[in-house]
Amino acid sequence: MPSLFEVSAGKLTGPTTGGTVTQASNKSTGVTLNTESGQITMNGAALGAGAEVSFTVTNSKISSTDVVLVNHSSGGTAGAYMAQANLIADGSFKISVTNLTSGSESEAIVLSFVAFKGASS
Repeated sequence: MPSLFEVSAGKLTGPTTGGTVTQASNKSTGVTLNTESGQITMNGAALGAGAEVSFTVTNSKISSTDVVLVNHSSGGTAGAYMAQANLIADGSFKISVTNLTSGSESEAIVLSFVAFKGASS
């Protein structure tokens, strides 16, 4: 199995596959993206003040021992959302997004994620 990171001439290189996908019908709609990193454009449906929504990312590159990091990378109001990956299993993970504002937001935000390979048992 190749190393997750390679260091060459002082440069750190991470996952080599990436992709994009857009949610179809609402913010809780699951998506499929079989890459080690990528961008997910969420549906522009409303997310109420202080509300949280979760959706499943089906991804054949993910193992239960991996660590998945996700953040709000573009689109929408900067600082208005908190995103986290959780419930990581073989073949999928969940992303939860919370509206941190005091008002409803209807923005198609873009989330970026990367999977760091964990130790196998």
